[in-house]
Amino acid sequence: MTTPSQDGYRFPAEWEPHVATWLTYPHNDDSFPGNIEKVYPSYMRFVAEIAKSEKVRINVPTKYKKQLLRQLDNENVDIGQIEIFERDSNDVWCRDHGPAFVVKDTPMRQKAVVDWEFNAWGCKYPHEADNLIAGAIAADFDLPVYRPGIVMEGGAVEFNGQGTVITTTSCMLNPNRNPQLNKQQIEKYLCDYYGVEQILWLCDGIEGDDTDGHVDDITRFANAHTIITAVESNINDINHTPLKDNLRTLKSVRLLNGRQPDIIELPMPAPVIRDGQRLPASYANFYITNDAVIAPTFRCKQDDVAMQILSSCFPNRRITNIDSTEIVWGFGSFHCLSQQEPT
Repeated sequence: MTTPSQDGYRFPAEWEPHVATWLTYPHNDDSFPGNIEKVYPSYMRFVAEIAKSEKVRINVPTKYKKQLLRQLDNENVDIGQIEIFERDSNDVWCRDHGPAFVVKDTPMRQKAVVDWEFNAWGCKYPHEADNLIAGAIAADFDLPVYRPGIVMEGGAVEFNGQGTVITTTSCMLNPNRNPQLNKQQIEKYLCDYYGVEQILWLCDGIEGDDTDGHVDDITRFANAHTIITAVESNINDINHTPLKDNLRTLKSVRLLNGRQPDIIELPMPAPVIRDGQRLPASYANFYITNDAVIAPTFRCKQDDVAMQILSSCFPNRRITNIDSTEIVWGFGSFHCLSQQEPT
């Protein structure tokens, strides 16, 4: 059996044109304990902002379809931009359980799906329904499917669209994912199934991240040669040292063309704590649509500074910030919620 790389496919950068963004509707109370009703205002605004420039394709269990339609109407979302797919799900984090769309840059622009295994970040939560979603989407659109047979999550990898991916050892080499594979074997899967040639390894993620250190909470590409990375200036904060170590690593790397990437430092928000638990609040968990960057804010003084930095990084896109203080109670934010489908 061939791999996407052998067949000429690659995983495009997030800023490349989308036909749609995929979401999975939040309905599980356990995802946001005692809080799910407070999540919907920010979630529906997120849907509305995406719909301004591309389709929004939403997975929703049948019993929640009417509720979703009512919420879309209340938010005045352009319903012509919404496509609803009735299917079961366990959780809301489509970045990790949704399909990885790869493309072949031919005149006909072919597209396929990589259907990784999903085990809810090391079997921490129920995930049987979520693990079926990527394959179901591929079947809906009659797309070719590649099934590597190993665990992988979209939030664990960050791409520049020109052959480079960034990931973390704390997540990708965690024995709760693929204990049978070593680092070199994981790298081969990344190259074979995402069509990349270079893997940049960071070490740890941020405190409170129950994914064991997803890269989309700490380090993102703004373009093919610019990397945005989170930093914590408070030396007494638990995130200070791991983020400082990641910054040092990034300053030492070279891209495939030999160029040193431009590094932009993005501050961390003030700690967000709920019921005595530190949550993985980070401005790096933004999502890039066809015309905007949708960024989380957390009701603190760092919000304005972070938005100004993101604005400078994306001069051709509007910066839209949405309060994510309630959403992050589920241990993620807007990038975790979404998965882009390229044109």
